[in-house]
Amino acid sequence: MYRDDEHWNAVLGDELEGFLDQVNQNGTIDGRHVVSATTTQVQWRPLPFYDQVVLIRLRDEGWDPQHLQIFFLANQGQLTRLDGTSPPIHMVNAEAPVKITDDNVLDYLRFFCYFVRGEEGPFLIAEEADNPAMPQNVDEATARAIEAVLRGATYEGKDENDFWICDAVVFYDDALFQAKFAVQPSGMIEMLEDHDLAENLGVRIDSPVA
Repeated sequence: MYRDDEHWNAVLGDELEGFLDQVNQNGTIDGRHVVSATTTQVQWRPLPFYDQVVLIRLRDEGWDPQHLQIFFLANQGQLTRLDGTSPPIHMVNAEAPVKITDDNVLDYLRFFCYFVRGEEGPFLIAEEADNPAMPQNVDEATARAIEAVLRGATYEGKDENDFWICDAVVFYDDALFQAKFAVQPSGMIEMLEDHDLAENLGVRIDSPVA
């Protein structure tokens, strides 16, 4: 998820109606999330590592779970649902294709780690406490423990394979750890190493996508 809401563009009117008709199945998504032009908010934003693919976000206060957001990648009208697994992203990366550079590799890392989930949720690149995806309403001691280790992700240069090497703090499950990643031109990402920073925090990322 990209937290900078000023980059999102609202889908309204006839375009909203048409989009909802395209993504719903008998009035719902996944057979249980009702979509309606009066209640469902649809927004889109460009992504710096694609020329023509945009990210589309759907939200509705009536959905359960409450914080559910549904995302699609749109490639010239073709929609690909982001369901928390890596194959949809790799498929779009091959078709678009993805174009990772020194300037956008950290954006791609944030995107990939948020949308490819483990059993306990996203591998959120944790840089700022006010990111809406971060745990909310935590006690003061836990907030201090989290804020003490947050920092901006960094690009460290390329290795001998011409892969981008990045370093970031990651929030996963109820822990924070520092990780080093290798990002390949194809969009594949490998975590090379990790070191624990804070464990057993008692709070988790509540940001479901499916």
